[in-house]
Amino acid sequence: MILSGLMEEPIVAPSLLSADFSDMRGALERVESSGADWIHFDVMDGRFVPSITFGPKMVGDLRPRTRLPADVHLMTLAPEDLVPAFAAAGADHITFHLEAAVHAHRLAELIRAAGVRPGVSIVPSTPASQLRELLPIVDLVLVMTVDPGFGGQVLIPSCLDKCAELSEERRRRGLSFLISVDGGVNAETIPMAARAGADVLVMGSAFFAAADPRAELERMRASYRAARFGT
Repeated sequence: MILSGLMEEPIVAPSLLSADFSDMRGALERVESSGADWIHFDVMDGRFVPSITFGPKMVGDLRPRTRLPADVHLMTLAPEDLVPAFAAAGADHITFHLEAAVHAHRLAELIRAAGVRPGVSIVPSTPASQLRELLPIVDLVLVMTVDPGFGGQVLIPSCLDKCAELSEERRRRGLSFLISVDGGVNAETIPMAARAGADVLVMGSAFFAAADPRAELERMRASYRAARFGT
């Protein structure tokens, strides 16, 4: 729900990157039972980032087992080549990296034409100002708060300045894209992300290491509300 132009509650999107790859069904059940909002798929090709994770088959195999939106983050070169397969697999959101796209505007339109919500992401070294022309045509901006490629990293605080910049740009131009943060999101950093204007919290290690994921998410949502709205 949106309150006065802001998210009343954060969208929590656990990342399967931090799950046990030998038990993806169990990981999915953990996400479902926690009350999380989306499922985040970190797709890595070993070229744009050092690691390799999974492809569209993972999304396609899990898609019939959940009603939660599938949030696909392409950390790959040539993301335009992967859009048709991930759209067919059932992705609800597909986010590509600005640094990997030559024709980013065309790619965002390609994703939307496939019936999927387009998003664009930037790594810590890319300024938010480079997104200006894309903001009216994407549904999501994903700000990487760590250098992508591995889970369990520590959030780079200066990256949150980009969230604040994007939040102000959104307000000034009357736009409606969501601002997502990915990397080092946990109980300690959520208040900072909330104050910076983040709407979507991609959680990896903090979620899958929690003894009681539902209780942990309730605590984090309360922390988000307190930081963003003082409630």
